[in-house]
Amino acid sequence: MASTHRLTLRIASFCIAALGWSGAHAADVVITAERLLDVRAGRMIQQPEILVRDGRIVSVKSHAGAPASASASAPTAGDTGTRIDLPGMTLVPGLIDMHVHLDSDPTYGGYSYLEYNDRFWSALAVVHAGRTLDAGFTTVRNLGASDWNDVGLSQAIAAGKVRGPRIVPAAWSFGPTGSHCDSTYFPPSMEEKNPYNADGPDEVRKSIRELRKYGAQVIKVCATGGVFSRNTEPGQQQMNFAELRAAVEEANQWGMQVAAHAHGAAGIKEAIRAGINTIEHASLIDDEGIALAKKHGAWLSMDIYNGDYTAAEGKKNGVLEDNLRKDREVTEIQRQNFKKAHAAGVKMVYGTDAGVHPHGGNGKQFAVMVKYGMTPLQAIQSATINAAEALARKDVGVVEAGRFADMVAVQGDPTVDVRLLEAPAVVIQGGTVVKRSLP
Repeated sequence: MASTHRLTLRIASFCIAALGWSGAHAADVVITAERLLDVRAGRMIQQPEILVRDGRIVSVKSHAGAPASASASAPTAGDTGTRIDLPGMTLVPGLIDMHVHLDSDPTYGGYSYLEYNDRFWSALAVVHAGRTLDAGFTTVRNLGASDWNDVGLSQAIAAGKVRGPRIVPAAWSFGPTGSHCDSTYFPPSMEEKNPYNADGPDEVRKSIRELRKYGAQVIKVCATGGVFSRNTEPGQQQMNFAELRAAVEEANQWGMQVAAHAHGAAGIKEAIRAGINTIEHASLIDDEGIALAKKHGAWLSMDIYNGDYTAAEGKKNGVLEDNLRKDREVTEIQRQNFKKAHAAGVKMVYGTDAGVHPHGGNGKQFAVMVKYGMTPLQAIQSATINAAEALARKDVGVVEAGRFADMVAVQGDPTVDVRLLEAPAVVIQGGTVVKRSLP
């Protein structure tokens, strides 16, 4: 069996060199496996056969040729195209992380990052993108980057120049002067500040227009204080309703969505009332906030894994004691509130805040989500069909006709052991094998 795997994937790796990373394919590709997780129906499709053309799925059928779902109805490829056969393996849609920072590295904490030139972080972002893709995350939303690093990286990946996930970039995240999104570590003589600080609704609108102009595809605002800033507390509300509402109105006018960094209960509720699409962290959400999220259909993106990493490695990495203190205070409360919100039926997406923990470890959050109340299937859905819906995208998140042929393959059943998704054996992006790790 192992020799069959190696032979099949040698063929697939040849396709990588021949076809590049752009998703353009000279021939049809047929992908087969033991089973495929249909995240829409919540069931396994046995012996799937997936036809891919020009990087997108044309059809999904069972091995016997019967349609696997209502959306899969095109003919099979025949024997003229490239095959990627994965016997004994389970396919899952390419995973989506809704909250990453590709130009951040958690091993540089406190002030240690000042030893390096600004472009150091641009270079690291390329490495981090590759690790994220290898972890099975074929799409990410980058919620905050300095110096347009995520915009440039997304363009380089789309152009086929470097390998990495499809990126939805926010560029600079922002809030009012002195907020979590401002530069809060320096004295006034340094004149350090976020160039997109916005005080009042008019400044919020102007910042959004400039960010969109230079490549942002989603807007991230900081409604409350945070853990990894100075002179802010997670529970502090830092943007008022008028500012949050202006952000939503302006972004929506341009066809964009808004994500709000919001730990504190008051800021979470104002963000939901203002029409924010996703609430990031949501650590201190209260019962009223949970009810509001359910009523308004807001998505919660709760990074409930990374506290383990910060507790274990933060001090060694140079994280300041005040930041460690805030992380200790918030971590378990956030996890209990995740459990409560999920039980109440609030919509949830998968967001890890990678960059606070090492890139490539994105999949470690699945097990924590299961520990705090989700089934393995629900955790997987949060990183696939739910995330795609929250992004308002119909080209990722599900293995069905019309979407990108993004998939991961594992040996076993991830709906039984979700930890299998911590290190997928095979990653397919646009119908091309971009990572393989089989015996």
